Amino acid sequence: MQNRVYFFDTTLRDGEQSPGATMNLQEKLCLANQLEKLGIDVLEAGFPATSPGDFEAVKTIAEQMDSMQIAGLCRCLEADIDRCWEAIRHAKNPRIHTVLATSPLHMKHKLRKRSEDVLKMIEVGVKHCSAYTDNVEFSAEDASRSDRDFLCRAAETAIRAGARIINIPDTVGYAQPEEFGALIAYVIANTANSDKAIFSVHCHNDLGLGVANTLAALAAGARQAEVTLSGIGERAGNAALEEVVMALTVRKDYFGLTHAIATEQLYPSCRMLALTIGRPIPDNKAIVGANAFAHESGIHQDGMLKHRETYEIMTPQSVGRKQSSLVIGKHSGRNAVRNKFENMGYKLDDAQINVVFEAVKQLADRKKVLHDDDLTALVQEAIHRIPDRYRLRHVSVQSSDCGGVPPTAAVIMDVDGEEKSGAGFGVGPVDALFNVIADMLGQTPELEQYAVTAITGGTDALGEVTVRLRENEFTAMGRGAHPDILVASAKAYVNAMNRLAKKY
Repeated sequence: MQNRVYFFDTTLRDGEQSPGATMNLQEKLCLANQLEKLGIDVLEAGFPATSPGDFEAVKTIAEQMDSMQIAGLCRCLEADIDRCWEAIRHAKNPRIHTVLATSPLHMKHKLRKRSEDVLKMIEVGVKHCSAYTDNVEFSAEDASRSDRDFLCRAAETAIRAGARIINIPDTVGYAQPEEFGALIAYVIANTANSDKAIFSVHCHNDLGLGVANTLAALAAGARQAEVTLSGIGERAGNAALEEVVMALTVRKDYFGLTHAIATEQLYPSCRMLALTIGRPIPDNKAIVGANAFAHESGIHQDGMLKHRETYEIMTPQSVGRKQSSLVIGKHSGRNAVRNKFENMGYKLDDAQINVVFEAVKQLADRKKVLHDDDLTALVQEAIHRIPDRYRLRHVSVQSSDCGGVPPTAAVIMDVDGEEKSGAGFGVGPVDALFNVIADMLGQTPELEQYAVTAITGGTDALGEVTVRLRENEFTAMGRGAHPDILVASAKAYVNAMNRLAKKY
C-alpha cells in the first residue's frame, strides 16, 4: 500500500456553503493561488450546475491554475455531468467528482429509489463521466450510515464503470473514529476491484470528530483526505486541513504517511481565508490560532526557557508563524512592495500594485511598523472586494460621558456616484454611525453580528471590524480595516450594504 496522502481541498465548494462565507470571483482566485502555493493536490473549485456565477468561477479557476488538479462537483445526472465538464475541461488536469447517496435513509426519503436502481444510476453516471476523462471520483453520500455490503457493491460498480477515486464521506458527522476506520478497512478489503482505485474520505464535524475520523480512515488505508481551511463548511464544518496535515507531520512516527503540503504556508492560507470571509481565526484554534504558540503559565514559561520542546511539539515557523525580513514602510519603493506581496502569495498586476502601493504609503504614515497581517488586511481591503455602489468618504464622530449629550456622527459618502451627507445620533458612537449610514441609504437592515479584532499588537494596531447584516431572507458580511476603529466600523457597514445591494 502506498504511503502518500493526497489532499483534496473543498474550501471553495463545501467551505463556501458555510453561512456567511460566500466569496466573489476575485476572492476565489486569490485563495486558489494561495492553495496552489500551499501544495494542494486537488482543488474542488465549485458546483458548476448550481448557478451561472458558480459555473464562471469554476471555469476561470480551471483555466488559470498550473499545478493542481481542478475538480468540479456534480450529481450523478447526465445534465449535471455535462455542465461540470464544460466548466473544467480546460484545466491542465481536470477531475469530475460525481455524487449519489447510498444510505437507506437517503435512498428512501430523498432519492425515492430502490438499491438496485441506485447501483444502475452509479454505473450510468460514472460511465458518462469516463467518456470525458479518466480522472473520475465517485462519492457515496451518507456512506457512514450506509449498509457496509451495499457500500462495497456501490464502490465496485463505480470502479468498474471507470471511477479511479472512491470517496466514503461521513456526510452528517455521525461516525466515531474507531467505527469509521473499521468501515474504511472493510470496504477496501471487501470491494473486489479496490486495488484499481484510491479511497478517499470527507468528514464533517457535527460531533467535533471530523479530524479524528479523517485520521482514523487514513490509518485504515484511505489515501485521500477531503478538507477545508480552518474546517469551514456546512453546519459545523469539515475536517480542518491544517490539523490533519500537522497531525501527519508531527506524528509521522505513528502514521508513517507522507504528503506534499508546504506546511509553512498553513497560517498564511488560513489568515487569507479569515480576511476574505470576514471571520477571524479563534485565538484557541489549533495550529493557526493566536494562542497556539503562546505561553502564560509560569511553569510553562520556565519549561520553554529551558527547552522549547517541553511545551511545543512543533515550531511556529513550521506552520508559517514568522516575520518576514523584508520590512515594508513609507520609504519602500514599488519593487519592494511588489516583491513582498508576491512572497505572501498575491499575484497583482501593475494597476493593482499602484493601488496597493498608495495604500501602503497612507498606512505607513499612521503606523511605525507594518506587520504581515497589516499588509494582508490592506490588500484585501484595497483589491479583493466587490465593486461598490456606496463609497465612504469622510467620517466624524463626537462622544463623551456628559449626560444629556448623545453620541453624534456625521458622514459624507458617494451613493451611486452622487455625493451625500448626513448626521444623527445613537446610544453609542458605532450605533450613531450605523444609524446615519442606514438613513442616508434608505435601508434598515438588521445587525446580526458586530466583531472587532486588533490585527497586530500595540496602541497603533490596525483594527479589523466585521459585521453581518440581514435584509429579509438575504444576509451579507462586511469588513473594514483602519487604525481608527470607528472608521473601520463605518467601512465594514458600508461594505455589507454594498453586498446587500447586489444580493451577494
